[in-house]
Amino acid sequence: MKYRYKIVTDSSADIINSNFAIDSESVPMKIIAGEKEFIDNKALDIKSMVGYLSNYKGKSSTACPGVMDYIKAFSDAERVICITITGTLSGSYNSACIAKEEYEEKYPERKVCVINSLSAGPELKLYIEKTEELVKAGFDFDKICKMLEEYKMQTGLVFSLECLNNLANNGRVNPVVAKAAGLLGIRIVGKASDIGDLQPLDKTRGAEKTYEKLVSRMISEGYNGGKVRIDHCYNEDGANKVKELISAKFPSADIIIDTTHGLCSFYAENGGMLIAFEKRVYQKV
Repeated sequence: MKYRYKIVTDSSADIINSNFAIDSESVPMKIIAGEKEFIDNKALDIKSMVGYLSNYKGKSSTACPGVMDYIKAFSDAERVICITITGTLSGSYNSACIAKEEYEEKYPERKVCVINSLSAGPELKLYIEKTEELVKAGFDFDKICKMLEEYKMQTGLVFSLECLNNLANNGRVNPVVAKAAGLLGIRIVGKASDIGDLQPLDKTRGAEKTYEKLVSRMISEGYNGGKVRIDHCYNEDGANKVKELISAKFPSADIIIDTTHGLCSFYAENGGMLIAFEKRVYQKV
């Protein structure tokens, strides 16, 4: 029996301007800077937001979607795959889980699978692509959910940051460390850890060394030629350089470059990059 499938994510997935074969929807998160609020939807002016926040000195924060936001996004779908930003850093996953319970209670014939990505940005895109592949292959809903959890163990995310201001204003980085990094031209390279937090690994100086370190980190994390999805915040040249470095080592690598939207632009800031990858060449079903 064929069901109406829908993929729902929070806006950390950066899919607002993407098109997928399966009906999909991005539920907006919010970035709050004092009395200024940015809603991470299609209407958001990313350049204006990034510029505003680069000069903002006060406290900032983010707000996840509410339960009703998710229920509304589930709409009338009979089978929903909901993928959220890491539950370690956001309440989005918890909201989605409560929404699942209420939705399934109201519509017993429908099912929702909620995936805690333990990540953000382009890694969620890999899960969406895998979902489409599994649905197309004809697997039943429960099997798809199980296979997505398994696939999650075969993907990873590394990132580079040129600026730490928003992380400092958000209380996630010591302001003294953020200021020192800016003054010294230090860039941070890190990864999404197995428990879903953002783990700094290396400090580099200069763009070339940063890009080389990103690729070496990917390889040390198990990358050997599978898919790569790169999202950047106003750093297209850097993203293309990383692509060149990967392609030089893995000529057949499937690499797609895109841009960060609101939430990921808030954390990545100008020049930042998020790189999702398969840890091995994952066999198509």
